[in-house]
Formats: sequence, structure tokens, C-alpha cells
Amino acid sequence: MATQDDNWFIEHFDSAGTAFGLRLKRKLEEARTPYQHIEMWDTETFGYLMTIDGATMLTTRDNFLYHEMMAHPALFSHAGARNVLIIGGGDCGTLREVLRHGGVASAIQIDIDEQVTRYSEKYFPELCESNDDPRAELRFEDGVKFMQECDAERFDVIIVDSTDPVGPAEGLFKAEFFRHCHRALADGGVLVQQSESPLLHSDTIIRDLHHNMREAGFSHTRTLPFPQPVYPSGWWSCTLAGKNRDVGAFREGDAADKDFATRYYSADIHRGALVLPPFMQDALS
Repeated sequence: MATQDDNWFIEHFDSAGTAFGLRLKRKLEEARTPYQHIEMWDTETFGYLMTIDGATMLTTRDNFLYHEMMAHPALFSHAGARNVLIIGGGDCGTLREVLRHGGVASAIQIDIDEQVTRYSEKYFPELCESNDDPRAELRFEDGVKFMQECDAERFDVIIVDSTDPVGPAEGLFKAEFFRHCHRALADGGVLVQQSESPLLHSDTIIRDLHHNMREAGFSHTRTLPFPQPVYPSGWWSCTLAGKNRDVGAFREGDAADKDFATRYYSADIHRGALVLPPFMQDALS
């Protein structure tokens, strides 16, 4: 639930008994699509803010944390990805990070709601600078249905850049969906799913993700936490799964010597994120 009082956007996380707020300058515009209610805001300190159904999606100031961690750990955990699929990710920030990797030959992005991308092109153009890359293909359709019909062993890396596991994104957290992902990945492939807050969800959503991924056939799973100030608790995570690949190891030398700049991700950050605090180890054991 979100409220706007005295020029503040406040998102209430009722289940956790917490809230997060940003002081607003003004509402820019909004759209009610067949799938969700999208609003665009201008804030005083975090730049532009996109919300969906009252929940914070991204801001200008801190989106790099999420996009870099959704893309680079998975790509550097793979031996050398050529074909990448992004389910969700309509703001195109993850797509941009994927295409920083010169070895990627094809990146398909599938988001059910085209309006997310259109607003991103207008308010977050820096995230959309790779949309015209000849390696990129943007498709607006149901990602669950796409995976059900996807050819076997078509992709090297699949990135599930989804919203919370409610509404249109609920099916993206199920074992059945992960079975389709497992089939669509070539041997040695890597799947990564955004996996909510380590502080709030380690013994629920994150634990269930590991179970569902392994039930679907993935041999290795690892969760990597990272900061994300605008999301519940200010702490977020991604969970990697490997198809006959240990996602607890990565190409450290390549990550350290990458030929593109990042603002958060590095080989050291990746290495550190693989070390979970004891409370998460206990929750996931």
C-alpha cells in the first residue's frame, strides 16, 4: 500500500511493519494498462521514480545496484554466454548491462507490459541506450507462456528480472516455471532470479526459491545479497541456479579485467556476496 501525504510518496510494507518514503516534487504521468497501474514521479533526491500498483520499481539514483547484480554475477558465472534471455526487465537496465559483455551475440527481453519500456525510454533514457543494439530483441508478451513453448537448450543464461511474486509475476517463482527454464538452458547454463529481501524473506521466499530450483533439476543454487535502498528493508538479493554448473564459482580474472565500467559490481563484490551471514545460512540450510 502506498500513500501520498505532504509531498511524500510512502510505501507501506504491512507484513513487515515498515515503510519507505521519498519526498516528491510532482507526479509526471500515469497509465492503467491491462496488467497494472504505472505512475511516474519526480523526487527531490532520487531523481525519477517509477511505481507499479503503488510499489517502488526503480529510481534514477540507485537502480545501478540492482541492474548490475542481476546481470554480471550470472554472466561471469557462465563459461562464456552467447545467447541470453531476460524475462521481465521492461525498464531495460538489465538488458543494457548484459550487452556490455562483448561475447553476447543475442539478448531477448520479454516483458508483458510495453508501457514500462515506453516510460523508461522517456524518463530513464540512460537505461535504454542498448535498445537499438542489433543484438537486442524486445518482445512484449507473456514470459511464462514463452518459456513453456521455448526450444530446448536455446539459451546460455536466463535472467528473471521480475516484480514481486504477486499478480503477473507470481508464476515466475514456481517450480514448473523453473523446469521450463532448465529445459531451455544449454548444459552449463545459468539462471538468475531476483529474490527479495534477505532480512525479511530468507526463511520464506528465498528458501522456497532454492527448493523450487533444485526440484526443477538445477544442480547448484546460490543467493547473493546486495544493497537496494528503495526496496523493503533496504537490502535485496538475486538467486543463481546452475545446470550442471557450480554457481558458487565465477571467472574472477575476467570480472577483475572487464573492459567496461560499473558503479557497484566488481570481482571483489561478487566474491564477497557469495559469503552469506550466519542467519541466512541457517535459514537456507
